[in-house]
Amino acid sequence: MATDAALLGIHHAALICSDYARSKDFYVRVLGLRVLAENHRPARGSWKLDLALPDGGQLELFSFPAPPPRPSRPEAQGLRHLAFRVAALEPFIARLAAEGVACEPIRVDEYTGARFTFFADPDGLPLELYETV
Repeated sequence: MATDAALLGIHHAALICSDYARSKDFYVRVLGLRVLAENHRPARGSWKLDLALPDGGQLELFSFPAPPPRPSRPEAQGLRHLAFRVAALEPFIARLAAEGVACEPIRVDEYTGARFTFFADPDGLPLELYETV
């Protein structure tokens, strides 16, 4: 039974990029996310781009002057990766390959039996495609 004190879902995930134009192109043109709003924040020397996912979730893409790189190897504490649902892996992998984005070999989740693969955004953030047939 839902109550007013219950979590309802994830509203958005926020990402910080090193090159705003390159990352905006990647998330909008390559991944196909729709722009909801784009705001320049002069006091912070920053951009904020709100992107819509088809299921109603959102990504916020931020730029900041000289952000430190994300520690990935060895994996650090905190957010590990973002996973996107797709109906079929191969068509989306082909779409990414046509844009020069490499994907890891397809693997199968040993617990759910679902197929998945990983790729990276322009800053090396690990992203996952998770097949939900």
